[in-house]
Amino acid sequence: MRITCPYCGPRDVAEFTYLGDGTLRRPDPAAPGAAAAFHDYVYLRDNPAGRHTELWYHAGGCRSWLRAVRDTRTHAFESVALATDSVPSEQAQ
Repeated sequence: MRITCPYCGPRDVAEFTYLGDGTLRRPDPAAPGAAAAFHDYVYLRDNPAGRHTELWYHAGGCRSWLRAVRDTRTHAFESVALATDSVPSEQAQ
């Protein structure tokens, strides 16, 4: 499997570390019900089949954080961008 890094170009997946779901939003620790919200944030995750946004770290290269859209059934990457760049949401397409 290869990931196309915006800086380094196509690279082997062994250079990258998968960091998880790229759509999660960290709960506000000061909000009412924060303990329950953090429990859900940490322990309750979906296991999607199909198109999904993920975070990857290019540890063996430029050390950039990347936001990738990948099909979890085929492992094909649809798009890869720097995590700081805005990318289309999964629902927008």
